[in-house]
Amino acid sequence: MTFEKLSTYIQRIEETSSRLKITEILAELFKELTPAEYEKTIYLLLGRLTPIYKTLNFGMAEKLVIRAVASSIQMDVKDFTNEYKRVGDIGEVAHKLKKEHASLHQVTLDVLDVYDRLVDLAKEAGSGSQDMKLSQLSALIQDLDPLSARYVVRIPLGVLRLGFSAMTVLDALSWMHVGDKSLRPMLQKAYHVHPDIGIIGRKLMEKGVKEVEKIQPALFTPILMMRAERLSSGAEIIDQIGECAIEPKFDGFRLQVHKKGNEVRLYTRGLEDATFMYPDIVNGVQKEVTAKEVILEGEAIGYDIAGENFLPFQETVQRKRKYDIAQKAAEIPLKLFAFELLLLNGTNYVHEPFIKRRKELESIIKNSGDTAKDTVIVADEHIESDPKKIELLFDDAIAKGLEGIIAKKQDGTYQPGARGWNWIKFKRSYSSHIDDTIDCMVMGYDLGKGKRTAFGIGAFLVGIYDTKQERYVTLAKVGTGLTDDEWRELKKRSDKLTSKKPHKQYEIDKLMECDVWVDPGIVVEIKADEISRSTIHTAGRTMKASKSGNALTVDVAGYALRFPRLERFRDDKSVQEVTTLKEVAQMFAKQKTSHS
Repeated sequence: MTFEKLSTYIQRIEETSSRLKITEILAELFKELTPAEYEKTIYLLLGRLTPIYKTLNFGMAEKLVIRAVASSIQMDVKDFTNEYKRVGDIGEVAHKLKKEHASLHQVTLDVLDVYDRLVDLAKEAGSGSQDMKLSQLSALIQDLDPLSARYVVRIPLGVLRLGFSAMTVLDALSWMHVGDKSLRPMLQKAYHVHPDIGIIGRKLMEKGVKEVEKIQPALFTPILMMRAERLSSGAEIIDQIGECAIEPKFDGFRLQVHKKGNEVRLYTRGLEDATFMYPDIVNGVQKEVTAKEVILEGEAIGYDIAGENFLPFQETVQRKRKYDIAQKAAEIPLKLFAFELLLLNGTNYVHEPFIKRRKELESIIKNSGDTAKDTVIVADEHIESDPKKIELLFDDAIAKGLEGIIAKKQDGTYQPGARGWNWIKFKRSYSSHIDDTIDCMVMGYDLGKGKRTAFGIGAFLVGIYDTKQERYVTLAKVGTGLTDDEWRELKKRSDKLTSKKPHKQYEIDKLMECDVWVDPGIVVEIKADEISRSTIHTAGRTMKASKSGNALTVDVAGYALRFPRLERFRDDKSVQEVTTLKEVAQMFAKQKTSHS
């Protein structure tokens, strides 16, 4: 397929906000692609060159891309910059100016040509690489037609913003193959153990459903991490899963460790490769994990060797950095508390009962038993059937500075990417306020007034994720709980993601519109006194036609937070891991029960 034809599909996607319509357009597109074209095309449509767990960045700042586009159409950089500032969309400006300079050189490129040239550009490194990137991008834009240029220039800057997720792609693959969404559960199961949307679609196209069903966990391909349900008493836990294993719930970075021989890679919950950030963990795994091939999970948490104490999250989070890594590793050493085994020497343990996974995990970690000296430590475990003892274990964990405890069903399997009752987070009973926090995504902000004019931000809108609708829905506007430095930090982070209009996956009431919109990328932990109902927030809100039939009115009010305030930035979480609408509904139900 030519890239020009692909661009017509991208334009159709860009012009619709209907998830169903986008699914149909994608399915139509996929039918026209060869398996090889599909694999590369889907990465490009998602604004990438690789699956999410592989790192291949363009390394091009906005100014460099502007110079490349201006050069391709033989235009003065200053004039192009002024037009870009006026319009606000580099792709739209490139499209417009390419049309005005139609006489310039232009050739027909297919999708794989464009993909390969972008990969070559991204791989440029070392002395003179920025000049080479500029030259290559300029030459590519010069070869493209105006519509193709509109979309290609957005890719190096990460602003393609077509408004659909990997789950929509799975729906479209099913639609392409059988004409409906019936294959989605099978495709999603495969994606959860092998989150490469390109490979899954290619296998489906080349060899059919049976080949996709054979997909198993593989070394150096992270598995989507399992999540826990919540309960608020030891008695509820025993009623739900009976006698169970109780482990501490650490407040650090959850990591998935992949080891083959002496090669070790570390992946975050957001599937990012974080190996380079934690050299002490890598060294510990090499020395203390005896298995030749293994995938295991654990929580990395800062440890004060002198005081023999766990460090609070605010100190542990300082280890998440790209620079001065060795210095910080010396200042804040990490311990990896291992709690799950997923693959061992070629055998898939995902479907094995927890009791077997735990036994094998214990057998492959060899250390001295001295926490001060060891790096990889198997998390403590207690088998309990007494609700009161579970409550005491929770109190003990809190006294040690930990987040709480996790209860695990002894015969429960590991459920990649899912939230299930095989794991249960213990949380204190809800009283007149919420003891739990909610992980939200920043969606936009209002300009500051008074003192906050200095920060350029006065309040920010946060939302959660509605998994059924695949949309982010609003829950609160937050204006308290931030220090001056945190306001400045939020503004700095937001500036990298600002947009003139809300993202296509946002559902926002007109009364909650912001002065500045922020694309998905910032996760914050929010504390509140209570979950209430509000007609102006869209989390859980349903609408119905008015009696006149001319407008929609609120049928069921949405959820909202009373007195929301920032607890901390959650740099360890991706936007795919924010609290879901279903979870907030459960928290609201618990709150109502405790009030009655």
